[in-house]
Amino acid sequence: MRTMSESEIKAALASEPEWKLEDGKLVRDWTFADFVKAMEFVNRIAVVAEEAGHHPDIDIRYNHVRLGLVSHDAGGITERDARMAARISAVS
Repeated sequence: MRTMSESEIKAALASEPEWKLEDGKLVRDWTFADFVKAMEFVNRIAVVAEEAGHHPDIDIRYNHVRLGLVSHDAGGITERDARMAARISAVS
């Protein structure tokens, strides 16, 4: 699997402006009313990730959730990550 070039990553981020590049990953943050709402969101994402066979890094801090996407097996960001970011945005 080929990693995306810098210009390809910029193009992907332009189409998903809520996401950003940070520490070699596509990342996005969400804030919810409380912990329960944050966990409901994470559980929705878990279903999408399982269907896609591609799982984000998930950080939960009470009502804050951060997702990170990188293809560890490819050593960087791939089209699979960009597609997953779009799928996550669609269900969030």
